Amino acid sequence: MAAWAALLAVVLALSCARERRLLAADAAVGVNWGTLSSHRAPPQVVVDLLRANRIGKVKLFDADASVLRALARSGIEVMVGVTNGELAGIAGSPAAADAWVAQNVSRYVGRGGGVDIRYIAVGNEPFLTSYQGQFLSYVIPAMANIQQSLVKANLASYVKLVVPCNADAYEGTVPSQGAFRTELTQIMTQLAAYLSSNGAPFVVNIYPFLSLYQNSDFPEDYAFFEGSTHPLVDGSNVYYNAFDGNFDTLISALGKIGYGQLPIAIGEVGWPTQGAPSANLTAARAFNQGLINRIMSNKGTPLRPGVPPADVYLFGLLDEEQKSVLPGNFERHWGIFSFDGQAKYPLNLGLGNPVLKNAKEVPYLPSRWCVVNPAQSLDKASTHLKLACDMADCTTLYYGGSCNGIGEKGNVSFAFNSYYQMQKQDAKSCDFDGHGLITFLDPSMGECHFLVGIDDSKSSAAASCGHCCGVFCGVSIFALWVLMYLRMMGSA
Repeated sequence: MAAWAALLAVVLALSCARERRLLAADAAVGVNWGTLSSHRAPPQVVVDLLRANRIGKVKLFDADASVLRALARSGIEVMVGVTNGELAGIAGSPAAADAWVAQNVSRYVGRGGGVDIRYIAVGNEPFLTSYQGQFLSYVIPAMANIQQSLVKANLASYVKLVVPCNADAYEGTVPSQGAFRTELTQIMTQLAAYLSSNGAPFVVNIYPFLSLYQNSDFPEDYAFFEGSTHPLVDGSNVYYNAFDGNFDTLISALGKIGYGQLPIAIGEVGWPTQGAPSANLTAARAFNQGLINRIMSNKGTPLRPGVPPADVYLFGLLDEEQKSVLPGNFERHWGIFSFDGQAKYPLNLGLGNPVLKNAKEVPYLPSRWCVVNPAQSLDKASTHLKLACDMADCTTLYYGGSCNGIGEKGNVSFAFNSYYQMQKQDAKSCDFDGHGLITFLDPSMGECHFLVGIDDSKSSAAASCGHCCGVFCGVSIFALWVLMYLRMMGSA
């Protein structure tokens, strides 16, 4: 209670400093930039990608120094994140909060750093049911300490605190019955009071894909935005898509604790392209384009007509092949771009470009791959597949993946290459007891792409020879090897 009282006192003292409207007039589309990948493009390449696509808002899951340095003077508004693992330390120590703000915010904001940090996310879905209350007691004290640190740094009127919540924080069979989980009522009331007084939105993550994935009875068309043959009727309101229904369930839950007019931002929303029967390029494009069109129309929802979310952050910007697959193989395939910043499908973000633009100057590793040695027994080579897939990403080989069905030889080669690229093309990583073979011929098959990794040891991006086919495709394989050798020697 002491932490809550301290937080509220600071908020009330600041509430008159800057008057804000409760509800946003226009929504802005941003993206989540996650970095759980062994093939990370240089941050400057990613920032250039954001700017080329006119994306003006980005949400981070931490406060990575290299990422923040790249965002300096970019004009992009940034949300940095306190990880769940940091909550306890910051909640228990004002000094720890001071140090966190100094290290991750103050040094980057203003003339010295030039990073436009607007929000600090205090935890990421800390009230998730599966956490069993692990972080529950830390959130408000951590917010109180960080808020005090922002005051001391003269940043409290500009940098706002939010708490991204999973949609499982509230429930209701129909939107009008929406209510927060019983054990969250008090903390949500405290959180909403802070947000309301401080001009910050309630941030929620909404995933219609997961509703469809987890429930075989869920109407598929209700997950999208083209109308549904199974609309949800709630008194005089009719819901034709899951997003609107979920959004209004939250509005009802907020109303029941006295904050029904609180602005709402969507912290995460999107659709994966692989890893499940309903995860594919067509569905991802349909969902994301439908969402953007609806947001940009300013149509709102039955409980908030004409009022779209304050902001919407698509999940995600890039694929992250090191994410946990415990929820499903699709977890590694949420990006609207592949790991190297290449657009997966046409998408109009409503920001001025009719389609997505690809990343440029990506510093790929040399164009070479690891495949199964045809001179060796395939049966023996297959025993190494599990070893490779335990370390590297093989999710595209399984049901719902673009490489499912390429045959045993193809499976082994794909696994070998994934491991080889993760090891930055170390020749020893393609040995597999003599069953692996390095090749300069692209083994990709149809829609199954055998990747070439990114050379993240270079601070400056360099174009890959793999994107120079127009120049080199007519050159003999021997000449290509010579060119690659000279290039490697020149960069050594």
